[in-house]
Amino acid sequence: MVALSVNSSAPDYDVIILGAGAAGLFCALTAAQRGRRVLVLEKANRVGKKILMSGGGRCNFTNYSVEAENYLSSNPHFCKAALKRYTQWDFIALVEHHGIAYEERKLGQLFCRESAADVLAMLLRECESAGVDIRTKSEVHRLESSCTEAGRTEAGRTAAGRTEAGRTNAGQKDSANDSLRQPRFSVLVSQGPSGARQSLSCGSLVVATGALSIPTLGGSGLGYDIAKDYQLPVLPCRAGLVPFMFSDAMKPMCEKLSGLAVDVCVSCNGQSFTESMLFTHRGISGPAILQISNYWHPGDSISVNLLPDDNASQWLLGAKRDRGSVKLKALMQEKLAKALVTELQALWLPALEAPALAECSDKLLTEIGSKINVWRLKPSATEGYRTAEVTLGGVDTAMISSKTMEVKTEPGLYFIGEVLDVTGHLGGYNFQWAWSSGYSAGLFA
Repeated sequence: MVALSVNSSAPDYDVIILGAGAAGLFCALTAAQRGRRVLVLEKANRVGKKILMSGGGRCNFTNYSVEAENYLSSNPHFCKAALKRYTQWDFIALVEHHGIAYEERKLGQLFCRESAADVLAMLLRECESAGVDIRTKSEVHRLESSCTEAGRTEAGRTAAGRTEAGRTNAGQKDSANDSLRQPRFSVLVSQGPSGARQSLSCGSLVVATGALSIPTLGGSGLGYDIAKDYQLPVLPCRAGLVPFMFSDAMKPMCEKLSGLAVDVCVSCNGQSFTESMLFTHRGISGPAILQISNYWHPGDSISVNLLPDDNASQWLLGAKRDRGSVKLKALMQEKLAKALVTELQALWLPALEAPALAECSDKLLTEIGSKINVWRLKPSATEGYRTAEVTLGGVDTAMISSKTMEVKTEPGLYFIGEVLDVTGHLGGYNFQWAWSSGYSAGLFA
């Protein structure tokens, strides 16, 4: 995709951003508030599609508690600088400034009280007031970049002139750098039904194209292709925050229990999450399952604790001692859903109809209790990118500045958001990474 010639005249825009999702829009408004001339190119027919569908249409836009430990990356320290520069409190203040009603749900998660459209409208108002040019139905066909020795030297001087000490605050003009601006990149783009192609030049190019998750909302590998064209390593990608499927006896069981939600603690590869698990006609989903999917690999088993607050073996043995005439099934229904108990009994005790506790040996009750606390399941696969909320892996952060999101070997080229090898837990963390990484790039692009 990368060619090697750029017109030496003044660029059409100071900054061109590829992608009008959360990260791209936030980068755009931040850069434009510094006085940059900003163009956002979006392939889809409308902007912010993923924002609109997130959180069941209410947008879990951030979390009261945001730490580096809430993110997965080959470099767990990379996200710290951006998250510190633009915090959850900064975004909350912006939401409050625009009068958007929001509410806290469990585990510090913040959602719009009315609609995710409120957050998108806020971003678009900020972009409009700052003069951002946004174009939808725009497909990128080719990138051209200056790579002459003189061009790289000039680019290096420009990058050096935008140090942490010298940057301006958002909202202030950054005209001090205008004289250094050179058209480093040219983007060949077609727009609308006519497909007419136009070449647009810029001083800085920001890749905010998202990743492979939910292709119906615009997910693609364009950002990875651009990274590879610039010899940037791309780490292996896989679907994250995604439901599991089964091909064994669990499949018909899940179909029968479809729609049932259970509070569980699920574990895999040293990680555990205590939240809700949802049975679906394909397998299992819900917050606990989506969280653990980030740590699961094909062939792994997961452990589901159906009673995370109880030692089930001790509970069953104690009930046998005190209430021996009670049926095992009836006792289990005191703590677990009736439909689930019916399926578990068929799975674990197929030869017994409805034994009373007194009829069950201590060994049998201990085994049943152990299975309740450690129910081992082996998913056959995840549902894949079709329903995955995020993509794990991506552009290797080793080649990206953690302070500016700029490529270390290509001044003026930035990568932000999900395209990078930074993936948050469920709960508003991925949106916060979009705001923080977009803001950091917007201060320097």
